[in-house]
Amino acid sequence: MPDLAYETIRTALAGQPLFEAKTWRLSPDAWPLTPSQVAELGAIGAACLEFHQALETLYLRSVAGRNLLRNKPLVTPWVADYLDRGKPAALLAHARDGRNRGAFPTVLRPDLLLTDDGFVMTELDSVPGGIGLTAFLNRLYTAAPRIPEPGTQDSAIAGGAILGAGDAMIRNFHAALAALRPGLRNPLIALVVSTEAATYRPEMQWLAAQLQLQGQRVFCVAPGDLFPLGSSLCFDVDGNPEKIDILYRFFELFDLANIPAATFVFDAWAAGEVVVTPPMRPFQEEKLAFALFHHHLLPDFWSETLSRDAHALLSRLIPPTWVIDPAPLPPGAVLAGPQVGGRALTGWSQLAAASQRERELILKISGYHETAWGARSVVLGSDCSREEWRAAVDLAVGDAPASPHIVQEYRKPRRLQHRLFDPAAGDIAAPAAGRLRLCPYYFVQDGVARLSGALATFCPPDKKIIHGMQDAALLPCRISG
Repeated sequence: MPDLAYETIRTALAGQPLFEAKTWRLSPDAWPLTPSQVAELGAIGAACLEFHQALETLYLRSVAGRNLLRNKPLVTPWVADYLDRGKPAALLAHARDGRNRGAFPTVLRPDLLLTDDGFVMTELDSVPGGIGLTAFLNRLYTAAPRIPEPGTQDSAIAGGAILGAGDAMIRNFHAALAALRPGLRNPLIALVVSTEAATYRPEMQWLAAQLQLQGQRVFCVAPGDLFPLGSSLCFDVDGNPEKIDILYRFFELFDLANIPAATFVFDAWAAGEVVVTPPMRPFQEEKLAFALFHHHLLPDFWSETLSRDAHALLSRLIPPTWVIDPAPLPPGAVLAGPQVGGRALTGWSQLAAASQRERELILKISGYHETAWGARSVVLGSDCSREEWRAAVDLAVGDAPASPHIVQEYRKPRRLQHRLFDPAAGDIAAPAAGRLRLCPYYFVQDGVARLSGALATFCPPDKKIIHGMQDAALLPCRISG
């Protein structure tokens, strides 16, 4: 595949801003993935969907006080207690509503770090940014763009060596959403982007515009544009009210209080007039679900509920993770978790005394909070002072009744190289060192998580927490020879 010229990339991004006031490093080449890595990504998508299905079973049985296992007793009311903390009663009732049974996020995006031992999955996002950006980069980096004919979208590499080349990612995104209303030939889809998520509005506007060019009724709207008309949910198109069939929710559930039409969204959903995706089920968006996967009381549940392949893959991918719960222990009991000074903890506050070597741990809020996205609450213990670590632990312990935090073993990404342009030298690219986060996008349709593209974030090697930043490169992915 030929290199992409610096001016070609710069001009394309300047002509179509995709993130509000964001810039990043550029590269002449997409990120290379081996065929075996691409095959593993396909398996990861299937495992992530199975994980969501098992999590729903775990949560609903916990709420109902039902037994989890086939041949021995295991009742876990504490699971629902963890997942429900801090949420309003009306939202919890909606999440448990029988009409929501089997409703899972349409878009799945795990955060994968590439380490010396392979991929590590640190999070599983169901309200991810980057869909429009990745689709734009896929098209830009496709050497000879070919828009596949309708009905030929089964391959994640349709159109060339780029993963999700050409318009495959755009079409698969729409197909997954439209499938939520199978009785409608061309449903009206509203991509609703909140003020809190305004950074991502340009990419969603671009995505909607591309689908409109393909004859689809897709619009990017603000929450303030929504209004009720009878039992329907509508917005204005050229001065005329248009009924929304599918609402793609690009806002976090903690932000519902700032959505003027939130009540009308719930009412229209209850009336069967609109499908909301991702579903407004907060237990599906808690990072502590990874702690439940590793919980010492639940291994039999996961092995019974997941397929053998999915269980083995998730066991390898998900680092050990624990919920910060300051509930008092009986005398002689210790916590299942990290150790300090070679000894098990008897209370989470003791984690504040961990040495720098013992602090190879990530501390972050679980969800349903304004700091739960964009790496805002993430603290790497070995990368901060003892005072900063103590403050983070104290905050996590203090917030536990309303906003649970988790602590997760840190797995260091391996040092890699990729050619980047020197911003000061224009069209000259040279190998640069860095570390990689890979975000594959899966669109769920008919019970299948379809790999449709992946965004590589290549950060300087001194950055311990990898996320989109000015010094990073954001790249599509290609399949290497």
